[in-house]
Amino acid sequence: MKPETPVSRYSELIEAVFLEHYSPGVDQFTFDRDELVQHARRRRIRLPKNLGDVIYSFRYRKNLPEKIQATAPEGMSWLIRSAGVGRYRFVLTKGEIRFKPNALMSVTKIPDSTPGLISRYALNDEQALLAIIRYNRLLDIFTRVACYSLQSHLRSSLPAIGQVETDEIYVGVDRQGAHYVFPVQAKGQKDTLGTLQIEHDIHLCRHKFPGLICRPIAAQFARGRTVVLFEFDDNAQELRLVRECHYRLVNPDEISREEMERYRTLSDE
Repeated sequence: MKPETPVSRYSELIEAVFLEHYSPGVDQFTFDRDELVQHARRRRIRLPKNLGDVIYSFRYRKNLPEKIQATAPEGMSWLIRSAGVGRYRFVLTKGEIRFKPNALMSVTKIPDSTPGLISRYALNDEQALLAIIRYNRLLDIFTRVACYSLQSHLRSSLPAIGQVETDEIYVGVDRQGAHYVFPVQAKGQKDTLGTLQIEHDIHLCRHKFPGLICRPIAAQFARGRTVVLFEFDDNAQELRLVRECHYRLVNPDEISREEMERYRTLSDE
């Protein structure tokens, strides 16, 4: 057996599966998870205990190997989507498949209303972030809709996709009486936000809440106790970012009169 690290093992296996099916001009193809086993035997690669983690890693955590990325035309990227139980589909898609906070965005200061006990005992970044959003009504501020947390970690099995989970579901109502559903994906500062996670949230809401207007949201920590909120368009053929805002939680006396005046002026526009 080759003395490979998990990362290089995963890369070699997914490359082998990709190259088995790919030819120039192909923009999508399906494969079975069992193909990983076949290629591992041929190449004498030690299989990971959790075989599904190979595919999961490249769907949600890691970039695909450079050999695979190099086959994508300019402005496009390869994505691995579900195609049934134990089956997946490589698909060429336009635009970015990872989203990161824009470092050039302005930051809005918000008085911190997070209870001290919550800040002290939150077990991880995701829990802390969801709590901060909830107690500071950041979703209401960001969307201009009255929002209410409905359920955390909602899991569902979707046709042709399988089991998906979103970090939190909010429902909301606007001043015209329209009802909304907001699936929220929460990420720590070092985590990455991927297209697939947002697509799954959209499918989950269409399946569970077909009568509500879906507005997919992602949240991520940035430096200096800053929360970044993203909103995506669920009607476009390709996933598109609609809006991004950065909010910094501060003590009330850290917001100057000049900043208050600037916020008031922006609100009047």
